[in-house]
Amino acid sequence: MSTTLATSAANDDLKALIRTIPDFPKPGIMFRDITTLLLDAAGLAATVERLVAAVDGPVDLVAGIEARGFVFAAAMAVKLGAGVLLIRKDGKLPGATIAEDYALEYGQDRITMHEDALVPGQRVVLIDDLIATGGTARAAVRLLRKAGATVEQSLFVVDLPELGGADLLRGDGVAVEALLAFEGH
Repeated sequence: MSTTLATSAANDDLKALIRTIPDFPKPGIMFRDITTLLLDAAGLAATVERLVAAVDGPVDLVAGIEARGFVFAAAMAVKLGAGVLLIRKDGKLPGATIAEDYALEYGQDRITMHEDALVPGQRVVLIDDLIATGGTARAAVRLLRKAGATVEQSLFVVDLPELGGADLLRGDGVAVEALLAFEGH
């Protein structure tokens, strides 16, 4: 999948299904709400098909970031014949976990996964609905690699390129693809 796909007209049908909510969660933010895409059966199916088509080579696991990433990870995994690995917020998984801290605009957060969720060397593709500043996605890659995964690709439905997260993730050695790009925050 070309990195220019998000800026091409190829996915305008999907872009039309995403609602923009101004000033949420705070003034100046243009919230890209994918719930309207999820409500459209044909749009959801097309999104999953296009994400699956973008996967580079075989993968063992599709790692989804809480919570909207779970939707796409599960659907993609079925089509790819892969398992689903859940990347969750701290305190949400039972059993032994490993964690990765990351910086927020004001403070810190933590994501976790089960310590036995993968076998070292397994190929994992990371999926989430949106990449903005890249903090969560980059932490997820560090977490997966800490567990021994091979993570070379990440996929997103939406990229907010002005926030630079995709470029930071590429700097971490991970290919980044998104179906759509929206200007602004």
